[in-house]
Amino acid sequence: MVSGNAWKELMRIRGCDVADGEVKIQKSAPLYKTPFKMGEVSAEILAAKAVAANDIWELKTGKRQNIFVEEKYAAAVSLQGTGQTQVKKNGVYEPIPDAPDFAHMVSITQPWETKDGKYFLPHFNLPHLKKRVLDVLQCEDSVEGVSQAVKQWNAKDLDKAVAEANASGGIVYTQEEWLKHPHGKLLAEKPVVEIVKIGESEPEEIPAGGNQPLSGIHVLDMTRILAGPTCGLGLTEHGADDLMVTAPSLPQIDAFVRDTSHGKRSCYLDYTDERQAEILKNLLRDADIFIEGYRPGSMKKHGFAPQDVMKLRPGIICVSVNCFGDEGVYGDRAGWDQVAQAVTGMCATQGRANGTNVPALTPVFVCDFLTGLLGSYGAMLALARRAKEGGSYHVKVSLCKSAMLLQRQGLRDDYANAPGRLKDEELEKYAVYDNGTIYGDLRTLGPVVSMSETMPKWNGTTPQLGSSEPVWK
Repeated sequence: MVSGNAWKELMRIRGCDVADGEVKIQKSAPLYKTPFKMGEVSAEILAAKAVAANDIWELKTGKRQNIFVEEKYAAAVSLQGTGQTQVKKNGVYEPIPDAPDFAHMVSITQPWETKDGKYFLPHFNLPHLKKRVLDVLQCEDSVEGVSQAVKQWNAKDLDKAVAEANASGGIVYTQEEWLKHPHGKLLAEKPVVEIVKIGESEPEEIPAGGNQPLSGIHVLDMTRILAGPTCGLGLTEHGADDLMVTAPSLPQIDAFVRDTSHGKRSCYLDYTDERQAEILKNLLRDADIFIEGYRPGSMKKHGFAPQDVMKLRPGIICVSVNCFGDEGVYGDRAGWDQVAQAVTGMCATQGRANGTNVPALTPVFVCDFLTGLLGSYGAMLALARRAKEGGSYHVKVSLCKSAMLLQRQGLRDDYANAPGRLKDEELEKYAVYDNGTIYGDLRTLGPVVSMSETMPKWNGTTPQLGSSEPVWK
């Protein structure tokens, strides 16, 4: 029987625990130099996601399966897109270095000290958001320029100015300060995965046929950059047809596209164009799950809010992935993994763990990956509810709530000698060889959950963006 506190939270959202013996999680030494229980929490979320797939399999076949997860491999999922994937060169698989632009973004997206002795993390991902922050700071695009510019501001004034510029950043709080903050208090009262019934419709049976729980399920995926795409990836590995929708003008990070698109298809549609928006609406009429990862309120402006989508497709399951949620004092803010780590207390704790009072980010984008996996967990729970009682559903997950879940589990102190990544021979256990992609012949960590009858897998190679027509299989 799994007994972790994160597991108990997730099973309460499901409505009950599983039978003894259905799930086994193998403990492991920490993978990363961090006090946070990343392996334990990642494993419990992955196992819970497999339980949700198991629920659907039972509705489909009347049978359940056994589930197995190893903590170190669950933790390693958070390395996707940051150096774990390898490419074949001269017959040998080699690590893929970070692109220079990405490495530079990481170097300046850090907690910097403010004039009043606090810390603020400005976020510089994507060119248009980066320009907004630099316009506020009025500085050059360098570590020295950013750090010196932040030093000229009081933390609350800079936080307000960045928010008013529709840019992204956050004050570094301790965990205790965040839980006293109005937004922290609000999020603490909510489940880490919210599943809200937003409309009535007739029950729908899980599609018959296929050899995986989600065979025949259509997922319209309007996300990019880690958390949202991870949600879609968590559904494809159980058999869903995930159609990624983006536009040529939208900036992307190649490594994240490469490592979160396995088994998906990709098409170009610009929802701000009236004709293309109609094509998108036609796709939604035959979709089961709609995932979006835009700033809260953005979809409503263009007629794709959950309340709009459920009118097009009664019975739709809408999944919203964002940083702060969609209500409260920060409910209209955009944010990223690093911002969630800053505001919720993770940076403060990691800094102390590093032996200094200087706040620091954890070694991996753990909030992104936990949030994406939680989104796919919620989507499958909602799918099972739709099969039993009908209805349209809105599933809400956020980076901050995931960070808070992780911190609720307490800390460990045995991480000093953590290796930081899997060894090549360890990677091989769950390796997927993805040949002939636009990125070359790849070796990467595949799905790390074992299910006794329907092993999770990716069906198809990593696609080129825009390479598919906007149609369902």
